[in-house]
Amino acid sequence: MRITLARPRPRRTARLLFGALMTAALAFSLSGTATAAVDKGGMTANTRTDVYIKDISSDTGLEPHGAIYSSFFSSPDVKICPNGIECLSHTNPVIGSTSYIFVNLRNNGPYGSGISNGTLRAYYTTSGGGANWPAHWTPIGSKTLPVAPGVTTTSIAWPNVPSLGHFCLLLRWESATDPMLFEGTSTSINTQYNNNIAWKNANTVPAGGGVVADRPFALANALAEPAPFDIAFRPLGEPVPGVKIVADLGPELFERWRAAGGQGEGVQVVGRTSVQVVDPYKAQIKGLLIKPEERPVLKLSFATGETLQKAYTLQVVQVGPARRLGESYDVGGVDYTFEPRKG
Repeated sequence: MRITLARPRPRRTARLLFGALMTAALAFSLSGTATAAVDKGGMTANTRTDVYIKDISSDTGLEPHGAIYSSFFSSPDVKICPNGIECLSHTNPVIGSTSYIFVNLRNNGPYGSGISNGTLRAYYTTSGGGANWPAHWTPIGSKTLPVAPGVTTTSIAWPNVPSLGHFCLLLRWESATDPMLFEGTSTSINTQYNNNIAWKNANTVPAGGGVVADRPFALANALAEPAPFDIAFRPLGEPVPGVKIVADLGPELFERWRAAGGQGEGVQVVGRTSVQVVDPYKAQIKGLLIKPEERPVLKLSFATGETLQKAYTLQVVQVGPARRLGESYDVGGVDYTFEPRKG
């Protein structure tokens, strides 16, 4: 993995300085061939600005945000709305429509101050777990604007939403006075160690009456060698009542899984290439071998046998190495919200 380092951000306290040194050390651990970047204008604490987008609700802009390898992939500061008026909650984009991506830009980060001028850029990829930067991301659009101290909410139009309708979003604030600390091929590492970057992986699923909802779930490997990954199913709060979840791995991925021993927990084979979740508390499909540069997509099918009275959320996460073989970290995932059917 190739990492590009920017000059460490000025810290206001000894604790933050130590954090910067630890972050730089991590950056070099990500690759033995890290490359130093050009000093961007010789910025000091008086000239650097610091706009950030929350990765998690408790995020205050620290790099990393303090919850390494947690649910960093569903930013509360990002949501898709069906029109140019900000909606209350994130919605799935409608294929062929123009949707709008609303983003909160917070200009009160710990590493700078003052009005920040820059460009907000939006990207999408197939909904799922890991994703490599920039290979797996497609540009949506951008907006250049000044961001005053406080919180600025802005939006980027997404015209002619392509097929599938279920995507992961990546938002990047790029500014000459607020550079990225470092970047490599792993979107998960980039997101957690740059407060300018936010990832939004969330989907709504209609539930009740036996309706089956299919969702794509793409996998990725940011390492330079094949690596095994797990798919973990985690209810956020109460398990979804009466839910049936089937993961169709497809012929090639299924054969790789069987060849590696067909390991799992709380799952059972229910077809030529499919695995059903039988324990929504701790189900895992283990040891899926993913090669570098490939992007396999499995199909998740969700159904509930009863009509729901409230919303429930299930998290599906790709777990495995983010830097080197032998690690077991969350490298990306999706929060699926099961909503009561309308009408």
